[in-house]
Amino acid sequence: MVFDFGTLLASLNRLSTSDHRSVVSINLFVALICACIIIGHLLEENRWMNESITALVIGLCTGVVILLISGGKNSHILVFSEDLFFIYLLPPIIFNAGFQVKKKSFFRNFSTIMLFGAVGTLISFIIISFGATSIFKKWNIGNLEIGDYLAIGAIFSATDSVCTLQVLSQDETPLLYSLVFGEGVVNDATSVVLFNAVQNFDLSHINTSKTLELVGDFLYLFASSTILGVVAGLLSAYIIKKLYFGRHSTDREVAIVILMAYLSYMLAELFYLSAILTVFFSGIVMSHYTWHNVTESSRVTTKHAFATLSFIAEIFIFLYVGMDALDIEKWRFVSDSPQLSVQVSSILLGLVLVGRAAFVFPLSFLSNLMKKSPEERISFNQQIIIWWAGLMRGAVSVALAYNQFTRGGHTQLRANAIMITSTITVVLFSTGVFGLMTKPLIRLLQPSPKHLSRMISSEPTTPKSFIVPLLESTQDSEADLGPNVPRPHSLRMLLSTPSHTVHRYWRKFDNAFMRPVFGGRGFVPFVPGSPTEPSGH
Repeated sequence: MVFDFGTLLASLNRLSTSDHRSVVSINLFVALICACIIIGHLLEENRWMNESITALVIGLCTGVVILLISGGKNSHILVFSEDLFFIYLLPPIIFNAGFQVKKKSFFRNFSTIMLFGAVGTLISFIIISFGATSIFKKWNIGNLEIGDYLAIGAIFSATDSVCTLQVLSQDETPLLYSLVFGEGVVNDATSVVLFNAVQNFDLSHINTSKTLELVGDFLYLFASSTILGVVAGLLSAYIIKKLYFGRHSTDREVAIVILMAYLSYMLAELFYLSAILTVFFSGIVMSHYTWHNVTESSRVTTKHAFATLSFIAEIFIFLYVGMDALDIEKWRFVSDSPQLSVQVSSILLGLVLVGRAAFVFPLSFLSNLMKKSPEERISFNQQIIIWWAGLMRGAVSVALAYNQFTRGGHTQLRANAIMITSTITVVLFSTGVFGLMTKPLIRLLQPSPKHLSRMISSEPTTPKSFIVPLLESTQDSEADLGPNVPRPHSLRMLLSTPSHTVHRYWRKFDNAFMRPVFGGRGFVPFVPGSPTEPSGH
């Protein structure tokens, strides 16, 4: 056997060249993320632009530059990877959403959030799927099957509330913030569950039994994913409460919190469940129990760590979407019929508008019937803002579209290329146009009180003013429940004040059974030499 040194050297040279290109790509991407953060900071004062829109614009500009340098052959420096998105970028975003949520506001509006996030997404899914099937089958798009049309419904039912939450204020519009925040996360989870359910079913022959089986699979995934997230959160709380990592090392304490959070996501992937829903409810449970079981320094560290990871992941995703919008490989398939691509994008955007309106206003009416207090009811102006806020499509839609219509980020089918380019067009248009118009719309329909605006604008932005609300955000005051919540004496009264009633009984159960086992607010971790060390009892 003759050993060919020439072949070996050529292989090593190709490998080193490939590695060098990867290093160059990563360096450029990190530099672009830094630029997004700096520019977003400089544009913070006017609140017209946010990091998401900034990342999209910078991504587009970078794509144009790369396109010119490469002679029209390429526009991005990284190839889209589903594993990169679903395994590494999405978990910190969704977990942080659950970890940072104000649980009192979330569960007070839980019935409305679930109506919008679950039932509303189903309504939007049906309308978009039916509309796409009826219209696109008449056009010469390509070979799309019934599973593709249902996937389109799931893809464009996924809202992107990141941009909206950056212009909404919890102080000025607490109800809107709670509804949009909660609905956005539940909506993303529901869309992914629907997408996975559609992919796992044989849709060649659809009948009543198949439809019921699809609904049953959806409910199973929804329930089992939620239960797994709750169990994972409780397990982390129990481990940290019993082992007291903080008495020896806060590093271990922070590490176990972060790893247990990520483990809940990967367990859901392992069991083919909805990892988004699992990690979201794991975040809620860990903020309620686990976070209170660690030392004070670890609380600040974990809050900052999760928020920072989520922030970087969001910018990374929007930056890539901006670059990939100019991918020549996909646009080449629609270059011979640009009018068709514009028509498909316009129809999809119209279906998104109609599908959103079809559930926001009717479900708001149903929600208001259950609200006894006028302050808790959703006004018509607020309904318009909620409708508008959910029109933006973002990273989840792009990731699902790539999952359905590409293989490894590439496609050679005309129909698939049209759907990818149309998805990117809808994401860019909705994020850019609707995102920029959200703040003026809120100011027009929901003007904030002048004294509150002055108070917020004059609040100092020192490290102390940042850390204190950060520590208090996960501590829902029991006093807010009010000691005089009336006990329900009839079914009508129970339905008129469900959140207060359920919250009241949950607090009793939580204090009596859950906190003694899993810790939570009021639990003092034993740290030798610290001010919180128990004194002789």
